[in-house]
Amino acid sequence: AARGWPPDHRGRYAAGERFVRAMQAFADNPWFRSLAAADAEALLAASMPVALTQGTLLFCQDDPFDSPSGAFFGVVTGRIKLSILHPAGKEVILAVVEPGNWFGAGPVLDRRPRAHTAVALTDAELRTVSATKFDALMQRIGFAQAIARQVAQRLRMAYGTMGDSALLSTQERIMRRLIALAHGDVTLSAKGRSCVSASQDTLAMMLGISRPTLNKELQALAKRGRISLRYGEIEIHDTARAEEGRPVKT
Repeated sequence: AARGWPPDHRGRYAAGERFVRAMQAFADNPWFRSLAAADAEALLAASMPVALTQGTLLFCQDDPFDSPSGAFFGVVTGRIKLSILHPAGKEVILAVVEPGNWFGAGPVLDRRPRAHTAVALTDAELRTVSATKFDALMQRIGFAQAIARQVAQRLRMAYGTMGDSALLSTQERIMRRLIALAHGDVTLSAKGRSCVSASQDTLAMMLGISRPTLNKELQALAKRGRISLRYGEIEIHDTARAEEGRPVKT
């Protein structure tokens, strides 16, 4: 195993191309960078590489927390969609997990089935940690504290989304979601991108609104100069105002 992990989690180890690629993918993630060097090394050492083709299910709602697919997952390349499916066929997208992020800890912590479905939006490479190895990692105080911070951050995001749905206009909700996507959604990166790559179908399912309603509100925001609509992406102009939570004039 690799020893003497440098403070910024970057280094060269003879652990194979996949391991090096994983190390590079996670190095810039805020949560992973918060780990002590020994805990970061232990996490990667406990994980195994898994390749998914576009459209492949990683896990489904109600799957056991310790299913063979794994318990805790890190995205090296590609994107993973987390969503809830209703028996009537409707779907709401909770998040799109980008490279560098780890997810899936909740059900392992409370020993309950998965509450949502995870599917590869693109071809993807993951690192997966079994429930047994995750439990062993949780014996490390630093790692357990990092998991607690991650769960708290995502709970805060969930509460924020619930509040936005009840208190904000549709245009305000759209801007908030675009800002979140610009910061990598669950990544919570301090530096946001100016352009977001997301289809209108995906964005509508994230917001729980119809595609026609989304298109109408996007056109209105574009007319006000807050965004520009491009093929396959949305450019955000008014990031500071959106992040401060200032109301959108309607």
